[in-house]
Amino acid sequence: MPRDQHRSRARLGPTPCCAPRPALSERPQLTFVQAVKVMALFKVLANDTRVRLLHHLVRTGEATVTELAKTLGMKPQAVSNQLQRLSDTCMLAWRRDGNHMHYRIVNGCVAPLLDLALCLMEDQGCGPDTAGAATRRRHSAEEN
Repeated sequence: MPRDQHRSRARLGPTPCCAPRPALSERPQLTFVQAVKVMALFKVLANDTRVRLLHHLVRTGEATVTELAKTLGMKPQAVSNQLQRLSDTCMLAWRRDGNHMHYRIVNGCVAPLLDLALCLMEDQGCGPDTAGAATRRRHSAEEN
């Protein structure tokens, strides 16, 4: 999306999460191209800094690169690089105010996606602390 559209979408606010569509179980099998696109999206999200940036933006609504860098304990240039990757997915938009770039989430699916990820991690007991133990138990049971 051209940069001027990123700016105009920032003023409009987040788009709704999803247009009405059939339940996932009722949709046709994903095509190869669809699966690759989903994989590419998950690759962008498979970065702790980007996930933390998105979470902060969900919580605050909008933040400057400087504010985000301070919150995450990173250099502004490093934050800016990660924000660019997220902007390329059309999840974020930005606006300039003098020397400051303000970022906000424009896709309404971002917050529910993060919430579902946390739900999967917390409700299933498969967080980082328990995943290793579950794997060790499974391997131990297979050896016996």
